[in-house]
Amino acid sequence: MGKIVVSENVSLDGVVEDPTGDQGFARGGWFGQMPERDRDAWAEVELDEAVGAAALLLGRRSDAWFAARWLSRRGEWADRLNSLPKYVVSATIQDPRWSNATVVRGNVVDEVRKLKTEVDGEIVVYASTPLVRTLLEHDLVDELRLMVFPVVLGTGERLFGETSDSKPLRLTSVRTVGNSLAFLTYQPVKY
Repeated sequence: MGKIVVSENVSLDGVVEDPTGDQGFARGGWFGQMPERDRDAWAEVELDEAVGAAALLLGRRSDAWFAARWLSRRGEWADRLNSLPKYVVSATIQDPRWSNATVVRGNVVDEVRKLKTEVDGEIVVYASTPLVRTLLEHDLVDELRLMVFPVVLGTGERLFGETSDSKPLRLTSVRTVGNSLAFLTYQPVKY
């Protein structure tokens, strides 16, 4: 049985918008402001996560963004990410940009439920904010991993949007990464 794991880089105030500064957001580029020691420690956590993943689940824009950055890279982390099966949720694209990818069409909720029965292991979701919100709204997220960056942006698109009901979570792990990043792991509380 598959387990949906949302893995996000967020500012201290929950902003996920334009971490690399590529999208023109006035406060974008906050990811690159971390010290090199923290970046190396962050990369170790991300490599471990990729090694433990069975597949990736992405939205259309995230597929294009990651493909542009990872297809030409080599090394253990890049090789692992590029080789993983990928499922790209989109109603508009025919051919995903990243390697080893399949387009997921139709009702997202139904298709992700089906995917959870077909994939054995962690199905990791990177970025893909609209998709993450849909998954959370429909109680399809099994684990939420937040790498919290020590910056308050004050504005920008946040990971969590409006929901039809509250979504209680239980903190299962806290870890300091490098000198200044916090890695928080939550699981939904099932009633």
